[in-house]
Amino acid sequence: MENPEILAVNGVEYKIIKLLGKGKGGYSYLAEREKRTYVLKQIHHEPCDYYSFGNKIESELRDYEILSKIGIKMPKMIDFDAENERILKEFIDGETIMTLIERGEMKEEYIEQVQNMCSLLYPAGLNIDYFPTNFIPENDVLYYIDYECNQYSDEWNFENWGKKYWYKDNQQG
Repeated sequence: MENPEILAVNGVEYKIIKLLGKGKGGYSYLAEREKRTYVLKQIHHEPCDYYSFGNKIESELRDYEILSKIGIKMPKMIDFDAENERILKEFIDGETIMTLIERGEMKEEYIEQVQNMCSLLYPAGLNIDYFPTNFIPENDVLYYIDYECNQYSDEWNFENWGKKYWYKDNQQG
């Protein structure tokens, strides 16, 4: 998807400043309206070899509700537009854990914070996508910036899958 100049959520227009990233479910843009910044996620339907989706917008909404109820720190969902498959989120200002790892600025306290998230997720029978591009610390508080969650399995928990990406020595490339 090319970088659009304007995207609307339920008829309210937001100026697109830049593409923040592309995930398996959508494009996330830094957006602005009335001197406030947001993240505007546009769901896409591009193929993903390693993941199968149902209705993506319904999944995002459901997962946001589930994770909110168990207390996972995430950007607040401000609005959603089911017809255009767009979600407007609070903007968490900071760099991803992946960027911090690449620069050698990763703090051990961020590992502790994701493990604290696991202590809420595992008893609820859930995993989240632990890849470090899905986490941003703001004022040293770690936020999970995606809304995806899945049924718990040992194979995809933080200790067996996610943690290996959180250390520079294990980075690919």
